[in-house]
Formats: sequence, C-alpha cells, structure tokens
Amino acid sequence: MVTLMDMGQAIPAFTLDDLKGKPYSLKDMGGRILVLVFWSAECPWSERADALMQAWQVDWGEQVEVWMIASNRNEDEATLRQVAEERKIEVVLIDADAQLADLFGAVTTPHCFVIDEAGTLRYRGALDDVTFRQREATKFF
Repeated sequence: MVTLMDMGQAIPAFTLDDLKGKPYSLKDMGGRILVLVFWSAECPWSERADALMQAWQVDWGEQVEVWMIASNRNEDEATLRQVAEERKIEVVLIDADAQLADLFGAVTTPHCFVIDEAGTLRYRGALDDVTFRQREATKFF
C-alpha cells in the first residue's frame, strides 16, 4: 500500500543499511537537511540526477546529507555496488522491501524528498523541469 506523506509532516524514524551494511538513521541527522532520492542503477534519469546532486553537494557542504535509496526489487546488490562505485555515489541505502518507498509514496526514479533540520517533509517531487520533450532545465526545484 502506497502512502503519501503530507508536506509539513514529521517523518517517522527509520533506519536502512548501506551497501556495506552500515546503518543510516534519520535520528542521527543532528540538525542537518536530508535529501532522499529514490534511485535506480538502471535508470538514465537517475544517472543524470546523480551528477546534479554531486555538483550541488559541493555548495551545500556539511549542512546537507544526500542519501540514494535503492528500492527496486529487480536490482541486486552487486549491480547497485558496481554502479554506485562507477558514479562515485557515497551513500546508497537498501530498501529491500520497499517499505520506505511506500511510506513516502515514491513512484518513480529519481523521486526526491527534502527533510528539514527538524525532521519535517518540506519537498517531494522532481529535481528540475526536464522532461522527454524539454531536454534543458529552465528551473530547479
């Protein structure tokens, strides 16, 4: 069952392991902004988002954490590891049962969610306005 989190709603505590088995928890964010990106190793739109996020992370510095969430059941961990390494993605978390994807109502990749310092959902959607017909971004969300 897909649930859509409401804007301004507090995010319930969650913990997911990364590709090395290290746990990442919302409660450990310590007053930083968290950007969750539901991600796919096979999606060209996710690859494009990876490059954007890495460029933005340089400007954001320590204030913002970016976690890629792998919820696609058809992608095995070996593939996820290989692609994450190739794209130099630091944090890919495994959502094997798609529970976090269901909680957030993530329906596509990449699907972005911004959680503020207090743990409140502030944004849900795309990174920019690029579409199949509009290949260049005119605004970033």
